[in-house]
Amino acid sequence: MPSLIRFLVFLGVLLAIGYGAMFALVASVTPQPREMTQTIAPNRLNK
Repeated sequence: MPSLIRFLVFLGVLLAIGYGAMFALVASVTPQPREMTQTIAPNRLNK
């Protein structure tokens, strides 16, 4: 049983580190807005 608890604690620590890394990325990176254009073939417009 102690090995199961140790394994669950290990998984919890890994999840906490992953969550912390994702939170740090979200907090520190700001996306740059830009315009997007995409051409559409004329035969697709006439359907």
